[in-house]
Amino acid sequence: MVTPEDRRPARSGDAGCRELDGSGAARSGEAGHRAGRKPEARRLGQNFLADRNILDVIERLAEVAPDDVVLEIGGGYGVLSERLAAAAAHLHVVEVDRRLETPLRGALEAFANVSVHLADALELDLAGLAPAPTKVVANLPYGIAATVILRTIDELPGVQRWVVMVQREVGERLAAAAGSTAYGVPSVLAQLACDVKVLRAVSRTVFRPAPHVDSVLVGLRRRGPGADARVRAVVHGAFAHRRKALAGSLALAPEAPGDVRERARAALVELGHPPDERAERLAPWEFAELAARL
Repeated sequence: MVTPEDRRPARSGDAGCRELDGSGAARSGEAGHRAGRKPEARRLGQNFLADRNILDVIERLAEVAPDDVVLEIGGGYGVLSERLAAAAAHLHVVEVDRRLETPLRGALEAFANVSVHLADALELDLAGLAPAPTKVVANLPYGIAATVILRTIDELPGVQRWVVMVQREVGERLAAAAGSTAYGVPSVLAQLACDVKVLRAVSRTVFRPAPHVDSVLVGLRRRGPGADARVRAVVHGAFAHRRKALAGSLALAPEAPGDVRERARAALVELGHPPDERAERLAPWEFAELAARL
């Protein structure tokens, strides 16, 4: 039995343009084409998976065990959802587009271990999901992928593994090393809690409609809790003005104490960096140390 949970009315285009981001929610390309949904799918950031081989790859990499509770963001037509429901103890499927409700529920009607949440993934009460998720497996909508990943890291401490499809640039940012041009806020916040790896590139040809961007599968394994509010504030402040030194960037935050520049410079020296170091030179763990010293 599929159980509904309609948290709020879905807004068309929620998955559209929030950030440069992932790849569309897991869908059946053929079904989407027959339904004449291509223009709307593009507007919502949806690209339907049309290749069984990539579904096999996702299923294998996710390593879903019989006791796992899986969260899938973007259920679409239920193509990936069916596989996850068959392998997991329970599956939570989040879908923002109510026009996909009927085919999604139809695909999952044989399963008694599925909860369908017709909601915006950015506003859904993740901590209220019961049973609590242990894995996130999804082909994420373009516009919200990085935000969803970071939110699940912070708000779902029981999740130990992520296998998610995202836009290539987003995957590279999440896995970027300190000192690289792709390194930034998502890199630091994800890597403070998880080991992050780009697992494989994914051809545009496996999607219908074909996206205008390249995609990758990204894997995360949790090492510890997500960053607390103080660390997150320091990370965001440090990268807010990338052309400035880290201490100067922190000093420009509206709520910054008057002495934060000098305190940050001193803390950087204690961590073995020059006082005028830039944010992209610090490893993720050093941001936690920096926050503790400010």
